[in-house]
This record gives sequence, C-alpha cells and structure tokens, in this order.
Amino acid sequence: MTKENDSILVFEYFTASGEKDKCIISEAEALIFALLEDLKDFNVDLVINESYGGIVNEYPNVNPILINQDIISWLEENAGQFNKAIFIAAENNNNLYNITRILEDNNVRIYNSSSEACLKSSDKFETYEALSNIVPQPRSFRFKIDPKGYWKRAIENLHEKWQAEDPLTPLKIIIKPLMGVDCEDIVVIEKIEDLTLDLDKIFIPGSRVIVQEYIDGTDISVSLISDGEKAIAISLNQQFVELKNDKGTYLGGKIPYESEYKEEAFEIATKAVEAIDGMKGFVGVDLLINADEKDIYSVYLLEINSRFTTPYVGLNKIANFNIGKTIIDLIDGNEDINEIDISLDGEVEFKKSGDSLKIRRL
Repeated sequence: MTKENDSILVFEYFTASGEKDKCIISEAEALIFALLEDLKDFNVDLVINESYGGIVNEYPNVNPILINQDIISWLEENAGQFNKAIFIAAENNNNLYNITRILEDNNVRIYNSSSEACLKSSDKFETYEALSNIVPQPRSFRFKIDPKGYWKRAIENLHEKWQAEDPLTPLKIIIKPLMGVDCEDIVVIEKIEDLTLDLDKIFIPGSRVIVQEYIDGTDISVSLISDGEKAIAISLNQQFVELKNDKGTYLGGKIPYESEYKEEAFEIATKAVEAIDGMKGFVGVDLLINADEKDIYSVYLLEINSRFTTPYVGLNKIANFNIGKTIIDLIDGNEDINEIDISLDGEVEFKKSGDSLKIRRL
C-alpha cells in the first residue's frame, strides 16, 4: 500500500484493539457501523481486530485490515501508508490525543479534531480556562491527589470560600477525574463532611481531579459538526444520568430534546467549539439547563468531547443529511458549512441496558 492510495483509513479504538468488555463493545460497534453506513460512497480501509473480522462483510466498499495488536502500536508502524483518516476513540489513557498525534506526524489528513484541540478538550480544567469569559461554566478548580490526603483539606478550604459567597444556600460540589469519560468516577459531595469517606479507592495518589460547584438541573448535550473554523449545531439531546450512592452514571439519551433553552444551548455550544483552535469534524458538547430560576445563567457548559459521541448513532438514523460524508466534504473544501440544510426526521432513544446499547425510534 502506498501514499497514492485514495481510500480513507477508518477504525474504532475498541474493535480495532480486540476489547472484549461487552458493555463497551455494544456502543463501539454501534458507532463504527454508523460511520461505515455514512461512508458507503468512499473506498474504506477498515482496521479491525481479527476477532471481529466477520462483522463488516456486508460493506462492499470496505477493505478489512485484520490485526492482532492494539491500534496505537499498529498505527505507529503503518500510519505512514495512508493519506486520509477518520476514526472513533475516546479520551481514556490519552488515546484520542495519542492516535491523532501519530496520524499528524505521518502527514495523514484527518477528519477529526487536531491533537492540540483533543488535548485541550480532554483536560476539563484546560477547557474551563480556555472558555473563561466566553461561555457560562460552573466554578471549577484543579487538584492533585496526594497520598497523605492533604487534597481533602484543600477542597474543604475551597468549599468554605465558595460557601461564604452565599451562606444561606447549602453548597454541593462534584469531584471528577480531570480526563474522565461518560460520568466515569464522578462523586457528588452533598455535605463537606463526606470528604472523610474513603475516596482514595476512586481517586488514586498522583491522579488529578477537577472540583466544581454542583448546579441542579437537566443534563443535555449538543451535537455539532465543524470545518475547523465555523461550527453548526445539529441537535439538542437529553442525557440520562443517574446519581446513585453519590456517583454519576451515564445511561443513554434521547434525540431531539425539546426545550425553551434550545437556541441558548446551541449558541453556547457553537461559541465553545469555535473558540478552540483545531476543533473539527463531529463534536459533542455537554451542558446543563439550570433549575435555579434566580441564577443569571440558564445554561452552563460542562465539557467538550472533540470526537464522535453516542448521539451520532441516533443521528445516523434521523438526520436528513449524511453526517460522515458532510464532514469529509467540509474539511476537503467541497462544501460550505453555511449551506448545509439540517433537520431531523423523527426521534430516537438510546439506553445502556446491562451489556448492550439499545436504540429505538420513537
């Protein structure tokens, strides 16, 4: 295979690396199938672990490249053979950044965000600082977990400072990994005394966390596409998030979500994506519709996901345009983002149930 090859390199991290966690794989397969569906008009070189080799036989435009190693080591050896790539990966262990950087170093045109944009958006506090004074965000602070527990005292001091600004309203805080995914290891502290709980099993020494004020409200997200300069919102999505035993769990969502704050959410998400250099392709922005009518802000930005997110699977079924093809055309300069006609036909709900992701049209 040579650089003259005009096919597009495509892969999804878990199916390429041979991950067998059923809960992860159900979502991973749904995402890669949605992307392959969108790329039927292109020649595709699909990297997939040999244990999943049979799942793509129905795509005549797809050339499966079967591997028996993790995708990152494979890319280090083979990325230089390709001209173009579009892929699905998450922020875990810096996978999103590392993959993007390998492709960039091999001069591969990528239809995803740049490595620097991925790095900035993967770090929740970097995102917070980058968007300071641009969009509303919960107050946030970054801490490093030390083995002697001094970080707990530092959070107590921060809580005392924030609480003093509004002493009549009990202040709850959220602690979460600086680079977590899908509500992973989120802990809600309703009373500051709860910091005495054994949190060291969740936040290990040496790791970093972000501490935010807890704002009560409705969890939503906005799905967007970007050409690297201008972004356009596709849908407002409801997120199903469960707080149980003071921990957050992402359970799925519904598309579209009707809200009087839709346009405000679209504006905040668009501003945020356009404010970070190198943000391209499919992007998901997590927000919160504030339940406190006395607050000056109705919608808060929580984080940016510079990657394909679960709502893409639902949008693939109801969007009136081909999202994957449009991303490629935008970044290749063959389409103007201002001329895209975006509308949705129907509703989709997706729920994580046991080991599977269940998707149904409503």
